[in-house]
Amino acid sequence: MKTIIVIGGSKGIGNAIINTLVNSSKVVNISRTAPNFEHANLAHHTCDITTDNLPEIQHADGLIYCPGSNNLKPISRLSITDFKNDFEINVLGAVKSIQHFLPILKKGNKPAILLFSTVAAKLGMPFHASIATAKSGVEGLVKSLGAELAPTIRINAIAPTVTNTQLASKLLRNEKMVDNITERHPLKKFLNPEEVADMAAFLMSDKAASLSGQTFQMDCGIVSFKI
Repeated sequence: MKTIIVIGGSKGIGNAIINTLVNSSKVVNISRTAPNFEHANLAHHTCDITTDNLPEIQHADGLIYCPGSNNLKPISRLSITDFKNDFEINVLGAVKSIQHFLPILKKGNKPAILLFSTVAAKLGMPFHASIATAKSGVEGLVKSLGAELAPTIRINAIAPTVTNTQLASKLLRNEKMVDNITERHPLKKFLNPEEVADMAAFLMSDKAASLSGQTFQMDCGIVSFKI
């Protein structure tokens, strides 16, 4: 049974990921708050990735970094601090986690790392300047580390479109907005976190042994198609 470290598994996509993994893997969750369930295969460490030292863990076969932000403002209202905060959460937190756990990952069983981007890194969208900049950095990190860590460790990213989590609640706060978001996607749907968790589980598994350095668009067609 593999051991997977999940940073930010208490809510949203991260929570769906630990729910998906915990029946077949040992999961070590690291987040500011504990997950909303207990399981024999689940351990938790309370930690704020931006300010606290990460815990010492003796063994791991995988690392999933889930924290993100959704700071949507016109460029005229985005401060330099906004850009710095988004970059710290999305990029520097991932770098901090990878650097800290890299020694044990190198000793793991077919180890893999998974990060998260966004469709806004590929599709120009108003009010996404800060988050698109940060997530583009995530994609560059994945590409670079994919080469650097090969063949020992695989690293990939998922770039989801709108996903039905608390982070996207402002975009889905009423029926009209839900309908508009649905209609914008060629597949006439947006994501639920369990779909993303299934993709994450696949990318961390040995079934994805040939995949590294890639960002996978879970876009419901919004980036891929013009219909």
